[in-house]
Amino acid sequence: MMQLETDFVHDVAPEAQGERILLLMLPGAKNTPQQLVEHGFIRELRERNLPVDVLALHAHVDLYLDRADIERVLHRTLDEVRAQGYRRIWLLGISLGGSGAMICATQRPREIEGIFLLAPFLGTRGIIAEVEAAGGLLRWPAGRIDSRDHERMLLKQIQGQARGKKLPLVYLGYGSEDRYRGASRMLAKYLEPSRVSVMPGGHDWDTWIALWRGFLDKALFLP
Repeated sequence: MMQLETDFVHDVAPEAQGERILLLMLPGAKNTPQQLVEHGFIRELRERNLPVDVLALHAHVDLYLDRADIERVLHRTLDEVRAQGYRRIWLLGISLGGSGAMICATQRPREIEGIFLLAPFLGTRGIIAEVEAAGGLLRWPAGRIDSRDHERMLLKQIQGQARGKKLPLVYLGYGSEDRYRGASRMLAKYLEPSRVSVMPGGHDWDTWIALWRGFLDKALFLP
C-alpha cells in the first residue's frame, strides 16, 4: 500500500516473508519522493518481493543549507521508525541525498545496517580536488572548520569513521561520465571493490535506476 504525501512517500511491502526492513530513501536536491516512484525505484523492490518497507523523504535543498535543519529531520525520522519497531534500517541516498545518508552513517552508525549511495554529492569539485591533492581522504588535513562549512564538516566526519572502520556497509554506484564522479572515486578507494558499481552514464535518472537494479539483483538485503 503506497501512501503519497507532500513531504514523503510511504510504501509497505505486501505479504513479504521475513523480518521487515525499513529503507529510508533520500532523493537529490531538486528531486522529490514522487519522482522516485515514477522512475521505478519502489517498483523494482516489489518485483523482487523483498521484505522492505520504504519511506522516501522530501529532503529538499533548503534543508541542507543549514546543517542543523537536515540533521533534525534525519534524527527525528530515525527515532520514529525505530519506535515503530524497525531494527534493520537501510538508506538510499542519491546525489545530495547521499550527503544526508552519510550524515546518518557517521552520526548513528550502529543503527544503520547498510547504505546505497548513487552518485553521492559529498562536496564541491574544488573541495574534492583538494582532498585528492592531499593524497586521499585519510591523508587530508581537515584542520579547523567553520561551523557553517557543512561540506568540510561532513568530509571530516567520514574521514574519522573510515579511519576507525566504523561505517555501516556502504554500496556505491555512479556513472563513468557523472560530473560529480570525483567524490565517488574518492570514496571508492576505501570500499571493497565488490561494493562499488560503475557503469556508462551521467548524473541522471536512467543511470541511477540501472545501478539500483544491479544492486537489487545481488539480493543484498537478505541475511
